[in-house]
Amino acid sequence: MTAERAARLTARMGERRIVVYGDVMLDEFVWGDVTRISPEAPVPVVDIRRESVRLGGAANVVANLVALGARASLVGVIGHDSAGERLQAELGAVGGASADALLVTDEERPTTIKTRIIAHNQLVVRADRERRTPVAAQIEDGLIAALERALENADALVISDYDKGVVTPRVLAAVLPRAVAANLPVLVDPKPRNFDAYRPATLVTPNHHEALRLTNSEDDTDEGMAEAARRLRARVGCQAVLITRGERGMMLLAGDGAPVYVETVAREVYDVTGAGDTVIATLAAALSVGASLVEAATLANHAAGIVVGKLGTATASAEELLSSFKAEA
Repeated sequence: MTAERAARLTARMGERRIVVYGDVMLDEFVWGDVTRISPEAPVPVVDIRRESVRLGGAANVVANLVALGARASLVGVIGHDSAGERLQAELGAVGGASADALLVTDEERPTTIKTRIIAHNQLVVRADRERRTPVAAQIEDGLIAALERALENADALVISDYDKGVVTPRVLAAVLPRAVAANLPVLVDPKPRNFDAYRPATLVTPNHHEALRLTNSEDDTDEGMAEAARRLRARVGCQAVLITRGERGMMLLAGDGAPVYVETVAREVYDVTGAGDTVIATLAAALSVGASLVEAATLANHAAGIVVGKLGTATASAEELLSSFKAEA
């Protein structure tokens, strides 16, 4: 893809609204230094220097869409707690008028928080506060109603499943056929538990670990990944499968065609947190403006190369994306 083509596609993203349904969360980062080992146990003592909070999960997909210039509607679940209030405040600060929050409050579950303690740019430990059981039928009703409203003016639908219980087969069965009938691209960042419920869909984007687990395979060669993609595509009846492979880039299988291997463009890898959110956000924005699957994958690969060069949950802006293509030229 040329820089000129990338510029034309990104320029049109501001005209599009993407609906994102999935597990919303806060990514909390505690930054510090380690200078000693605890006398109580053989673990490092972290002297805390600063703290930061970022949108995580489906909310980070929205943050990435906004960074690309698109508009987004977020459908998910929060708890009746201070973390839920903080999440909504962060969403407003990041998205402004470009992001709508159609969040359902569940009195029975906390807002998901992932806390990462980082010392000398290395992750020391992660602590999760969450409930992963599927949401109750009443909450599903609220999610279906919110999605139906959001899809009335949508140009694409993203399912961001982090296996926290918000994405359920019942909601998917109610919403996916509606989106496909409206000719919207439907993109799924999947988890194995719900895999057979992701139909109909345009594109599913498992990572290579998930692809191997779902196909009961250990063959992570190019040929092995291609066979896994064929089996996954047949299993859910989607148009295409894109497998993210970390430092080995991506593999796209569309229809009955030959697989396309997209090499990574990352210069330095500091942190892969949230890279999958960046990938699916860029894919959705690109497909919504008429990019081909290969073009969308190429844009997403460049965006992922940008965010893994940053520490913490990050986004790739349209300007950074275009600069990446110009640097490659």
